[in-house]
Amino acid sequence: MTDTELYVVPGTRGRTVRLAVLLSGSGTTLQNFLDLIARGDLDARIELVIASRPDAFGVERARRAGVPHAVVPRKDYASVDAFNDALHAVLDRVDIDLVLLAGFLSPFQLRGRYQFRVLNVHPALIPSFCGQGFYGVHVHRAVLASGVKVSGCTVHFADDQYDHGPIIFQECVPVLDDDTPETLAARVQSVERRLYPAAVRLWASGRLAIRGNRVMILPGPVIH
Repeated sequence: MTDTELYVVPGTRGRTVRLAVLLSGSGTTLQNFLDLIARGDLDARIELVIASRPDAFGVERARRAGVPHAVVPRKDYASVDAFNDALHAVLDRVDIDLVLLAGFLSPFQLRGRYQFRVLNVHPALIPSFCGQGFYGVHVHRAVLASGVKVSGCTVHFADDQYDHGPIIFQECVPVLDDDTPETLAARVQSVERRLYPAAVRLWASGRLAIRGNRVMILPGPVIH
């Protein structure tokens, strides 16, 4: 695909979207999706949760919800390639339409199979405060230390680089004079909880198109 060609991501167009969620920590993003699905606000099914750390509380959230889950510890593999061999072997066991990165702290390689089938949410406005080492509270501490007046979140198609790939949504939140990393995080997370599912709905509806590094939202109905 060249920078001038328009690629329309096919989505699932009326069929329940089958999700895999990759996480490394508490699983708050996973819980948001579980709650939305349970309420009937998102036509999706989480087929698999994979954690890169055995102590990730997201595994317990998956267990409580009756969602199949696996732990693939990053520390058990000498290289990123070997780690991804293991990840892909687990993913190959189930039929997945879309992979959601939800605080996943290790690189996930698309390997051709998952191009435009992996979404990520980042708690800042990419390309600021992103890349290796910028995750969780570290992002918000860096934002406050910089003195910027706005932060926000970014939902984007993932590629083989940290926090990189065509951007679907960005939304700003103010950085207040009395903010702590925790209060700023709460403000950003409230936006994340809305934008990430919205991006999944657009993806499933076949309403996302990509030209170069720019994502366009096509007209049409949104499948919930």
